[in-house]
Amino acid sequence: MNRSFILLFIVALTAFSMPAHTQTLELFKQRLAQPSATNGARVTATEWGDAAEATARAERNPTRLTFRGYRICIFLDNGQNARAEAVRAKTLFEETFPDTKVYLSYDNPYWRVTAGNCLTAEEAILLRGKVLSTFPRTFLKNEELSLTDLLD
Repeated sequence: MNRSFILLFIVALTAFSMPAHTQTLELFKQRLAQPSATNGARVTATEWGDAAEATARAERNPTRLTFRGYRICIFLDNGQNARAEAVRAKTLFEETFPDTKVYLSYDNPYWRVTAGNCLTAEEAILLRGKVLSTFPRTFLKNEELSLTDLLD
């Protein structure tokens, strides 16, 4: 499945799960009805089925949309100097691969540095191949990702 299609699908789902102060179905329909500045086109939105009920439910229970994805783990250690080594690994990754997000975390007793926000294992494997010469002990890690991870 195409990454942009998946991202578009997640964005569409999120539009209906934002808190009431951020987004309501009625405000969304009003925004769509405004004429385009370039060609004057308008969009008419029609509610189907239980869209209003689903939106109201989402507004009452604002949760952060998360899904299973992949990152590559470039560092994992619990030794005496693990924190300093993790910071060094993160800094080296940021300098070497500035277009890829990198994350430093501590999950007792391990310091971990992970990178990338991959929707599929194949995408993570490609990222791993790209960084393997700099980080030879890299491995794939299944992670809980959020929509904000993909948009940042």
